[in-house]
Amino acid sequence: MTFDPIAADLAVRAARATAGSARPHAPVVPDRPDRTPRTTAARSRMAARLHGLARWVEPAPRRTTQPG
Repeated sequence: MTFDPIAADLAVRAARATAGSARPHAPVVPDRPDRTPRTTAARSRMAARLHGLARWVEPAPRRTTQPG
């Protein structure tokens, strides 16, 4: 059996890249901050405008006959 130094180097690099990230001193990414109420209100106003535009572009079909 022969020793392949390139394969050994690649194996060490792959192990460091994958298993090394779970070390206790690994950098921690903080959670994203919550949205402020100001942006939440703007999002709800924009959603209402988009719904109104969608109703204007594609109105609901009207009934031509009476049920019953």
